[in-house]
Amino acid sequence: LLIDGETINRVAAIVKAEDFYRERNRWCYESCLALYQRGEAINQVTVGHELGRRERLEELGGPAYLSHLVTVVPTSVHIEHFARIVNRTATMRRLIQTAGEIATIGYENSADVDSAMAQAEDLLFRIRTGQGVRDFTSIREILDKYLEDSASMVGGMDAGMAPIHTNYPALDELLMGGLQRSDLIILAARPSLGKSTLAMNIARNAAAQGAVVGVFSLEMSREQLALRLLSSEAEIESHRLRVGLVSDAEASRVGASVGALSDLSIYIDDTPIQTVLEIKSKSRRLHMERGLDLVIVDYLQLIRGASDRTENRVLELGDITRQLKGMARDLNVPVLTVSQLSRAPEQRPDHRPQLSDLRESGSIEQDADVVSFIYREDRYRTEEEWEQRNPTEPYPRNIVEFIIAKHRHGPMDTIHLYFRGNLSRFESLAPQQ
Repeated sequence: LLIDGETINRVAAIVKAEDFYRERNRWCYESCLALYQRGEAINQVTVGHELGRRERLEELGGPAYLSHLVTVVPTSVHIEHFARIVNRTATMRRLIQTAGEIATIGYENSADVDSAMAQAEDLLFRIRTGQGVRDFTSIREILDKYLEDSASMVGGMDAGMAPIHTNYPALDELLMGGLQRSDLIILAARPSLGKSTLAMNIARNAAAQGAVVGVFSLEMSREQLALRLLSSEAEIESHRLRVGLVSDAEASRVGASVGALSDLSIYIDDTPIQTVLEIKSKSRRLHMERGLDLVIVDYLQLIRGASDRTENRVLELGDITRQLKGMARDLNVPVLTVSQLSRAPEQRPDHRPQLSDLRESGSIEQDADVVSFIYREDRYRTEEEWEQRNPTEPYPRNIVEFIIAKHRHGPMDTIHLYFRGNLSRFESLAPQQ
């Protein structure tokens, strides 16, 4: 940098000041960054002046040390290679330090093994993702980073930042392009309205567009989920697939559908009893190995807390939703979590769900970025009752209202989907339909 100050553009994103082991080299680099941020030239004279202003020049070794730095580097051509050496060795030092911290956790001999494992994984994951302890950041730095990222995008939004499309156009439009990364999305409904089916439909649609999807199914087995996906893909009733009652033509469709689904990056964990720490740990491993884009958890109320104490399930569930939201931010993926509703909608004349119906916790609506409900009028009114109340309107058989009751990034509204229960599939509806 002292030889060619313009090269700081090539290394500022690779090396941080704290990556330098020797303190005086760290001071030099901090001075270079300060000059760069002020738009001033970077050379031996200006860096010496900046160090003097910071009262570091004499402690560092005076102008003689800066001259020494210039003489020991033959050229600035390979500055990016040098920067990666600094970054790599800094990472190795952090790894050594973290190993000591993990050893300390082990020597504590905690009775809560899951918690100890989670702490250790958190420390390693922080190194892997380069996330240190966060502090205050000026709005200028945040917006500068946004401008850098947007300038580097070619042909649209970068894949690592783009939302995950559900392939339901009306829903994607309502959600400002799809499921937003780092969001916690709640999908809630009363039993047997198809919330798990919709979650798996979204998983399939996202994977078909190249996303890597991790599914935690605490209620249904992986075989059941796979059969539902196959039923939807092959357009054959799931009960017939289960017992093998298919014609030769249908068998051919089944074979083609198996091939198509096998190419999708959908990974299913059907461990029935899991803690939120286990879910976080497995998600991180999948993220490191495959590059995760979407996590689906089915369903929230079956997740066990970090401890075996369940005196206050409301507080425990609040901790679970906070950790799921934290996981969404850490991994930069949307976390779609299926949730049960209380029986409150059954007691009201208008059975449409409300935020207050979320079962066991008010913190769910507080922590979630999006809260959505599934409602079906045909589950609460017979065709005769409907005709008496709405003589001019057709009976909404299999019509599903998808209600966005909370939306941190945009409007709240309702869209309509068509549910084919026999095929385990939700389909889009045009407004006129």
